[in-house]
Amino acid sequence: MIVDDAKFSEIKEDKGGWKIVQKGQAWDLSKIDFDKLKEDFKQAKYKNIEIADLRAFLEKKLQDMLNRNRTRRDFAERLQEIIDSYNAGSNSADADFDELVEFAGLLREEEERHIREGLSEDELEIYDLLRKEKMTKAEEKKVRLAARALLKRLTEEKPKVLVQDWYKDSQTRLSVRDEVGVVLDAYLPEDSYGKDLFIEKRDRVFELTLDLAINHA
Repeated sequence: MIVDDAKFSEIKEDKGGWKIVQKGQAWDLSKIDFDKLKEDFKQAKYKNIEIADLRAFLEKKLQDMLNRNRTRRDFAERLQEIIDSYNAGSNSADADFDELVEFAGLLREEEERHIREGLSEDELEIYDLLRKEKMTKAEEKKVRLAARALLKRLTEEKPKVLVQDWYKDSQTRLSVRDEVGVVLDAYLPEDSYGKDLFIEKRDRVFELTLDLAINHA
């Protein structure tokens, strides 16, 4: 899903010494052999180029993943920490590369998470917005159902909720927000989602829906 990602843009602008962008290699994150990548790096003649090459790939990959799910901000913060450490010369080149490889592994796990959750990527973003801390298995199941039901209601079911140019009118905006609330009220665990938390989650999902509509206009 598309998101106005100002924070990640800031991270890219502040990357300091990470100016070299080597485009000679390309990776498929799902197929990377991380152990072999580390072994090859040990034999590399120009390690700074290898680091910059992997960094460029990970930045591009993370940007794509952030575009599809705004809740992945922690990954941008972690990559910034790795970049800061490299720029400060705190570690050896091998240690910096190992951190990037470890980060790549985390990205792969995250990219495949929607499969483990049994959700589409769009459903996963809604699910992540609806989640709260310390959920039981039963609560997780209900929140997954809420994410599926809400996306279906907004995109497939009749009467149509997202009418043409709905985001341009304050009244239709309220109608969409209210419909989001109706669906969530029917599916979210009532005993653990109190009024304040419910309103917070409703508004966050509505804001996502609004952002998508504006960005796709």
